[in-house]
Amino acid sequence: MAELDQTFPALDASLFRVPTVEQLQVREPSRHAPRFLMLYGSLRERSYSRLLTFEAARLLQAMGGEVRIFDPTGLPLPDGAPDTHPKVQELRELAAWSEGMVWCSPERHGAMTGIMKAQIDWIPLSVGAVRPTQGKTLAVMEVSGGSQSFNAVNQMRVLGRWMRMITIPNQSSVAKAFNEFTEDGRMKPSAFYDRVVDVMEELFKFTLLIRDVAPYLVDRYSERKESAEELSKRVNQRAI
Repeated sequence: MAELDQTFPALDASLFRVPTVEQLQVREPSRHAPRFLMLYGSLRERSYSRLLTFEAARLLQAMGGEVRIFDPTGLPLPDGAPDTHPKVQELRELAAWSEGMVWCSPERHGAMTGIMKAQIDWIPLSVGAVRPTQGKTLAVMEVSGGSQSFNAVNQMRVLGRWMRMITIPNQSSVAKAFNEFTEDGRMKPSAFYDRVVDVMEELFKFTLLIRDVAPYLVDRYSERKESAEELSKRVNQRAI
């Protein structure tokens, strides 16, 4: 291979950072229980996405996690109400509180439900200086009434990336969900249930691994540059 020119005419060298192992080391790891927000995508009286979310929540609690489950009942459509709406505020506060999330949606018309998407759309990339989702872990799950499908989880993965979340590799897709729960709403023993356990284990591990180094992992050259340019602009405005 030809020797590369080691000059960088487009680079602001003062903002360039070389990643190091030392910056990934945590001197004082967090001791509090990992915090998880659970979202589900159906308002039906017997909602299988809600039942699956409850099963996942029980597992996270058994591992020592702190769990909050958001009830989407009463959440307005995005742009259909001001962001001061109580349900919107509740959702955003939970998103800011959490260190990891679980998104669980039914598959409807080959996609996640509008209820699921509305919840995600109400969580902005930033609220002032706070970024409710960036650097947080995410697990995705879906239920379907027919054969196993991955349309909803694939869509949620795209959204997780857009929300700058760290979506774990494993996922759960429960086919013919009406066969997988007892009358009292508990999931039956099955390979589907075993996969849910796998996913929650992986989410918990990734959250422990990432939560204390998330600010460093999501620190970006382009954003450091933007911040520097904004600061310079403000200083120059004061001087005028």
